[in-house]
Amino acid sequence: MKAVIMSGGRGTRISELFPDIPKPLIPICGKPVLEHEIECLREQGFTNIILTVSHMADKIIKYFGDGSRFGVHIEYFVEDQPLGNAGALFRMKDKLTEDFLLLNADSVFNIDFNRFVAFHKEHNALATLFTHPNDHPYDSGLIIADGDKSVKKWLAKEDERPKYYKNRVNAGLHIISPKLLENDINLPKIDLDRHLLKHLAGTGKMFCYDSPEYVKDMGTPERFEAVTRDFESGKVFARNLRNKQKAIFLDRDGTINKYVGFLRNIDDFELLPTVSKAIKMINCSGYLAIVVTNQPVIARGEVTFVELDEIHNKMETLLGKDGAYLDGIYFCPHHPDSGFDGEVKELKFNCECRKPKPGMLIQAAEDFNIDLKQSWMIGDGKNDVKAGKAAGCKTKMIPTDGNLGNIIKEILEEER
Repeated sequence: MKAVIMSGGRGTRISELFPDIPKPLIPICGKPVLEHEIECLREQGFTNIILTVSHMADKIIKYFGDGSRFGVHIEYFVEDQPLGNAGALFRMKDKLTEDFLLLNADSVFNIDFNRFVAFHKEHNALATLFTHPNDHPYDSGLIIADGDKSVKKWLAKEDERPKYYKNRVNAGLHIISPKLLENDINLPKIDLDRHLLKHLAGTGKMFCYDSPEYVKDMGTPERFEAVTRDFESGKVFARNLRNKQKAIFLDRDGTINKYVGFLRNIDDFELLPTVSKAIKMINCSGYLAIVVTNQPVIARGEVTFVELDEIHNKMETLLGKDGAYLDGIYFCPHHPDSGFDGEVKELKFNCECRKPKPGMLIQAAEDFNIDLKQSWMIGDGKNDVKAGKAAGCKTKMIPTDGNLGNIIKEILEEER
């Protein structure tokens, strides 16, 4: 599969730090950001690369040449006039006869591209977006998808959004079918999102690939400093799902939100006081933050899957407003006992995912390549601890004061 890397941006916001260097050549830890990207691709077998260049194109071409010095083959498309971030694709579509990666040269990333591609092929998509949660979803564009990750809505920052929403943001990495380039778009500048991708929302032909891997824009001095720190700490490389991850698994009721018994009404969902701060600490550490929760109210017929999803959207929205996010949410909808009015009979059985069994943790470990022995399970009940131990995790019980922040602080201090 070819990789097209859009490398023509001027980088006006970061130019105060590097006025004479094109954005793709800005050094991070002594190496241009685009070189880091090319190395990540090459290591995973993606060696056929096209760079679209414009601003200071000669410097980029001089540095990378034909790519042989970096173990890849590089071709160039030079934009003499600005064509928009998708215009070049239409001008060179004779070179794009198969599905291709479409990446940005101003992003810092290190991801498992083969997982990304496998997901795209499995869903037979015309386009697949790499999506992730971030710490400011309230002022980011949002991707709204259904259960099979088919994109239903693409909301720009200025668009009206639901009251509660899943923290799912487009990271700017794509896999595109050349069939999209068959569209007749007769414009001097073609915008990838507005003219190509947003129209696919709701068609069942565009999917989102959710991943906690590292993807960040380095387009401002502040973001540049942040990604440099992450490179130096090893965080950028470590988050690639080819590497074993470690997670802090969290129960929901009584750990994240105020315990009210069986939570059936979204209005009763209320974050506990230290939770946002605690999860933000997890986000800044080397751990993933993953919720695992028993929700027998589904099997009992007291809450629908749609209603539970909206409760979890409220949880993500409230956390996002505080600058915190979850990397995953797993729930068990089953219940072993029958005899409830309105119960869902097909969900009434003794499953392998209901805590104290470790099924949800094991599934998350498979999804995110988690080393359970290096991970923690935290909850307010004995079944949380039992599930953690059954999965091979280290465990901690929430104290009576419900202060998750103190527990996370203890765990992270132990790591130092």
